[in-house]
Amino acid sequence: MTPILTVMRKEIRETVRDRRSFLASLLFGPLLVPATFALLIALTMRHDIAQTDAPLEVAVSHSDRAPNLMARLSEQGVTLIRTQLDDAGAREAVRTGRFKAVLLIPAAYGRQMRSAGPAPLRLYADSSDVSTQRDTTRLRLLLAQYGSTLARLRLMVRGVDPLLLNAVAVEDVDVATAADRSVVVLGMLTVLIVLTMLMAGLHLAIDATAGERERGSLEPLLTVPAPREQLIYGKILAACAFMLLTLSLTITALAAVLHFAGLERLGMTVNLGPASVLAAIACCAPLAPLGAAFMTIVAAYTRSYREAQTYVGLALLVPTVPLMFVGILGLKASGWLMLVPSLGQHFLVTRILRAEPIPPLHLLLSFGMTLVLGALLMWIAGRLYRRESLLG
Repeated sequence: MTPILTVMRKEIRETVRDRRSFLASLLFGPLLVPATFALLIALTMRHDIAQTDAPLEVAVSHSDRAPNLMARLSEQGVTLIRTQLDDAGAREAVRTGRFKAVLLIPAAYGRQMRSAGPAPLRLYADSSDVSTQRDTTRLRLLLAQYGSTLARLRLMVRGVDPLLLNAVAVEDVDVATAADRSVVVLGMLTVLIVLTMLMAGLHLAIDATAGERERGSLEPLLTVPAPREQLIYGKILAACAFMLLTLSLTITALAAVLHFAGLERLGMTVNLGPASVLAAIACCAPLAPLGAAFMTIVAAYTRSYREAQTYVGLALLVPTVPLMFVGILGLKASGWLMLVPSLGQHFLVTRILRAEPIPPLHLLLSFGMTLVLGALLMWIAGRLYRRESLLG
């Protein structure tokens, strides 16, 4: 172990000696990413709350054809913008952004209403405009409530009890806790943690082969009286050290800034106390040797430092691919899925955020498979370091 630890100390000392790069890596990764994430959540919530409280403005064409409906909408706090647009004009007004939505009252509305038939309404909206979807949904809900009220009144006039229409009364019971609801917002937290941790070891992994080769120091390094694989093991462990440091700082910073994001206003609780922070760090730590060895292997097949940056940068996307299928396929934690690195860590961190106990089997499968794959990739990296073609 002496050559491995010697190389590890050398790599750490050289990295820390470059203070500007070292401080920049600690600033832009573990501190800037959590602050940006928390700021994004806070701004999103503020925007959603502002939209909910903002008055609803609707352009109504031929409002004189439905005076009762206009009065009902006004009572609900809707600001009516009266226009005289036809079908083509309403489409153009919404498409150009002149109005968020246009409610057109057809000429047959009054006749159908008097005959107790379905009175037609046309609501023009742009489904591709995300900023107007909330207002359009609110307007549709108000129109549905107005239609339901009229239907009940028609039944009462005919001597029919409106309650006969309610054959089933559904009562919604939300069993989610405040911590469970926070996962809806913090679902991508694992992706940020993994990517930030891997970025911390990227330059050390590239420097182990491509960097040493470009500086001309690789050949003298390989002549030292120590097995070549022990040299690369020391470099990988140095990368692991910085990755673990970044992991600890990132999760600690996230725990600190998320308490000021204001999730409590939406009935959510961030379960990231000291014990949860330590548990999350421990769950993600096995990814460090796996990620460092994987990036080192990718860099070993490149011919220049710039080429290594390109390929290793693309390789960082590999751990995030399994996490993309969680939301798309609605995956739940199971024994087989816990064997997938990064996916197993995601399920463990999610349980920590939900304040749920972690099954020992899931913990064992995730830790065991991740560490075994990390050891295997380190062994492969050691074999690659013994090739003469490594010198270029």
